[in-house]
Amino acid sequence: MLMSYVGALKSWIYEPIFGFFGAGVLTLRVPMLLAGTGSVWLFYLLLRRVAGQRAAVIGCVLLAVDSSYLLTALFDWGPVALQHLLLLGGTFMLVRFYQQRGHSDLAWGFFLLGLALWDKALAVWLLSGMGIAAILTVPRQILAVATRRRVAIAVMSFVVGALPLLIYNATNHWVTFRGNFRREPGGIAAKAPVLLATATGQGLFGYLTDEDWQTPEPHRPAGILETVSARISALAGHPRRDLLPYALALAVLLALVARGNDLRAILFALITAAVAWVQMAITVSTGGSVHHTILLWPLPQVVVAVSLASASRRSGRAGIPALAAVLAVSLISSALVMGEYHAMMVRNGGGQSWDDAIFRLSDRLKQIPAQNVLPLDWGIFDSLRLLNQGKLPLANGSDQVTKPEMNAEDREIADRMIAEPRNLYIAHTKAFEFFPGNSAKLLKYAAAAGYRREDVAVIPDSFGRPVYELYRLAKAQ
Repeated sequence: MLMSYVGALKSWIYEPIFGFFGAGVLTLRVPMLLAGTGSVWLFYLLLRRVAGQRAAVIGCVLLAVDSSYLLTALFDWGPVALQHLLLLGGTFMLVRFYQQRGHSDLAWGFFLLGLALWDKALAVWLLSGMGIAAILTVPRQILAVATRRRVAIAVMSFVVGALPLLIYNATNHWVTFRGNFRREPGGIAAKAPVLLATATGQGLFGYLTDEDWQTPEPHRPAGILETVSARISALAGHPRRDLLPYALALAVLLALVARGNDLRAILFALITAAVAWVQMAITVSTGGSVHHTILLWPLPQVVVAVSLASASRRSGRAGIPALAAVLAVSLISSALVMGEYHAMMVRNGGGQSWDDAIFRLSDRLKQIPAQNVLPLDWGIFDSLRLLNQGKLPLANGSDQVTKPEMNAEDREIADRMIAEPRNLYIAHTKAFEFFPGNSAKLLKYAAAAGYRREDVAVIPDSFGRPVYELYRLAKAQ
């Protein structure tokens, strides 16, 4: 386990990748991009089995242009990409088991669901939602295929998939399940806007990208792709919201006249999403960010795809052009939002968490000799370790001096740290600090011990924003 609720599955996947190809931006991003692409394909296969070819095509294209889904899968800071892949893969295998009765499908389905729980224990939101939805929508279908042998296969396969999580909890007093739930009063009302922002695609503006007012030296588009993207974005009025919520509302209305398997699929998706979202909304520190709410995807696309496909079939010849018109409007709106993200990234660069100054910092550190390189804020240490493949002498720089109360051991470690004149400290400038005051606390402690700051460099990003400060500590004269 990397954290009490995050398993080491992703680390296991990346170990051979980094070992063979080396650590870098491409080897970091491409695997999760492939996972996101694979999820879209699995979604198509799943919908085709559940609701037919028409629904599968609708759902697939809707998901493939959804900016919230694409960007969170690519950058995967949740993590979310493996969650989508494992949950969709497990669900697909279980649907195939029901249709074909293959016990290997049953085993693989529950194994993948267990693996999703180990990858990130928050998968319990969707797993519990799927369980409740299944009981409410397809109880007879479940009972029709349930035998002692099959139940045993399902349980054992799930346990094998989640085994590292279970072992970790058995030896740590079940901390995953005891220590990660605290009720947050008023969470549903407070977090509903985040859910809406995820659905409209606007939730990552100002986080993944910077705004115009934050960029003193905006870049002009270069090349055909960037120029065309910028022009389309300008002609469309710089759109930041797509029409998925409206398509979803229409789909829910049309679902009132749906019947049979289509209605069950729609209700299954709605119940699963509702149960999962309520759990994240009532829990402290969850549901207030896109990387949590996106875990509900592609359930909205299930509702839209199945409902629209069902309605178009019932409408006869008029159904196809009506469906095409609704789908075209929805797809164009989503594509325009994705284009605006691209135009803003070119023009203004990444936001606080995604600024390109880290590359300049990495290059500069290769030129500066240091006994230890000590980052003083979040988001620096691991990025530098990746970009330099573990070759920088990185060390934690502020763990002791930022504590509310320092004990004798903390003071001893801090004193040794500031006494080494070859140590190099890295701080964010005030505008880019994640934990304000870390650097100030270190400097205050050092000053009390008779040391002063000696500036080494200020590292800006490619847009002229000063992001990092490098300095050493020297004995005051």
